[in-house]
Amino acid sequence: MAGLSLFLLVAVGTVSWAALRPNAYTVDPGPGTATPTVAPGLAARALHGLEEAVTRRDQRAAAALAPDGDATSARLLTAVVDNARDLDVRDFTLRYVDETGATTSDGQWEAAVDATWQFAGFDRAPARSEIRFGFADAGDRVALVSIGGGDGRTPLWMTGPVQVRRTATTLVLAAPGIPVERYAARATTAVPVVQKVLTGWRPRLVVEVPASVQSLDQALAADPGTYDNIAAVTTSVDGTLTPKSPVHVFVNPDVFGRLRRAGAQVVLSHEATHVAVDAARSVLPLWLVEGFADYVALRDVDLPITTTAGQIIAQVRHHGPPRALPGATEFDTTTSHLGAAYEGAWLACRVLADRGGEAALVRLYRQADRGQALGAALESDFGWSARQLTHAWQDRLAGLAR
Repeated sequence: MAGLSLFLLVAVGTVSWAALRPNAYTVDPGPGTATPTVAPGLAARALHGLEEAVTRRDQRAAAALAPDGDATSARLLTAVVDNARDLDVRDFTLRYVDETGATTSDGQWEAAVDATWQFAGFDRAPARSEIRFGFADAGDRVALVSIGGGDGRTPLWMTGPVQVRRTATTLVLAAPGIPVERYAARATTAVPVVQKVLTGWRPRLVVEVPASVQSLDQALAADPGTYDNIAAVTTSVDGTLTPKSPVHVFVNPDVFGRLRRAGAQVVLSHEATHVAVDAARSVLPLWLVEGFADYVALRDVDLPITTTAGQIIAQVRHHGPPRALPGATEFDTTTSHLGAAYEGAWLACRVLADRGGEAALVRLYRQADRGQALGAALESDFGWSARQLTHAWQDRLAGLAR
């Protein structure tokens, strides 16, 4: 995972292996009660119906998959079709896997479903994830009643209506009530900010803004509290790290919404930098991944050093310079000094740029990211060892703290 501003199975076909089993099995609820049943074959047929409705952008067909008289489920399924149209969803498949719990007395149950989807023009390949679907016995058919929840991922575009804003280089989707124009403007502005430093980037920036940090946790299948203190994270849509996994920026609106305009722009530019360098799959030291993203985002921002490095300066005044460049412990999202870690990483990249120039800093990042030993790259472009860089960084910090 990269980019905290802080960062399955392939679905093949549309009929589950479950359809090859007997059409239903019985859950024994004990003596003296009705016997609710699960019908995997009919459930797979309902999923196939949703596939076709999404592919054809057919609202009526989607709504018809809900239980009779269930307006809430019908609105959800209609919204999925509308969102698919607005986001240009392609390669949408659903495959029934298995039940995730007992059947209720009214004939409802939940099951894991392997899903694939792709935002055409922005995602390099389909995302692949296991999503929980809710089903209901509707007599001669099985109806769809819910999407998401449990311990799996809940894609934002499958949760209900979303707002969509698109340009040639950016795609923003936001939950209802989110000021989507604000996010769209920040995303659009971030593109040229990044291109000033990474001139070869061909931008395809996707930003997802759920309704709350709890919805963000659900979208990323994260433990509660994981992203409470961060404004955004850049990570793969489905949690995999294959070379073609779609990577989006996911925003925590509870934190981002409190930022002033300049701070909000720095966050989106930082995350866009992560997208541009494919940081979600990087194995570089976190100080370089995060420091480089802040270097790009802050490059042309006119703010005093007491603002951009105020937390690390305060730390140094009280405790002296850190013994080492910030690592995984300092970048833990639950730490109380996360801001100082980012500022320290940014200053390390500033030290490098001041010594060797911006082009050398970009080259260092690229070479190390391709597998060259960081020490060798430092020596080649800056004439420093890792220890010499650390000493120069400590000297910079000490000077700022005076």
